[in-house]
Amino acid sequence: MSDLPKLLSSSTIIRFQDCDPYKHLNNIKYLEYFINAREDQVLEAYDLDIYNIAITQGVGWVTAQNQIAYIRAAVMKEKVEITSKIIQFAPRAMSVEFQMLNADTGKLKSIMWSKFVHIDMRTGKSLEHNAYFMEMFTKLTVSVDADHFEARVKAIRAESLAQKSS
Repeated sequence: MSDLPKLLSSSTIIRFQDCDPYKHLNNIKYLEYFINAREDQVLEAYDLDIYNIAITQGVGWVTAQNQIAYIRAAVMKEKVEITSKIIQFAPRAMSVEFQMLNADTGKLKSIMWSKFVHIDMRTGKSLEHNAYFMEMFTKLTVSVDADHFEARVKAIRAESLAQKSS
């Protein structure tokens, strides 16, 4: 488990049907792109099939909170890279940071923090993660230089401006 990557990444293309009349990715679709990417990434990188776990173990994760900042519009047919990483966890929850970047330039399009609560699917009640997940999250969590979302967005924007001027 120690050789697993902490930062997961995958690429996709912004699809016509997901865009508004201005050819911008519709705001709600960012959530779908992020969540779909994470599902694929954890399956590929960790061999963790969340749907199989739901069926065989009767446990899963539900989204409890999303915070998203739109930095630059993602546009139709644009190739983007989506990264995700665990930034915090507790016995009953975990938080993931997502970033969407232009695949060619690396320019940030959007950032999202999502909190997922671990649940017993039979009862719908929150459930503590088992020892395997707690160990996994301990090894995979990446600390970020902010204790709240707005500070993180501000820091990333400042970093981006600093890179432009150098």
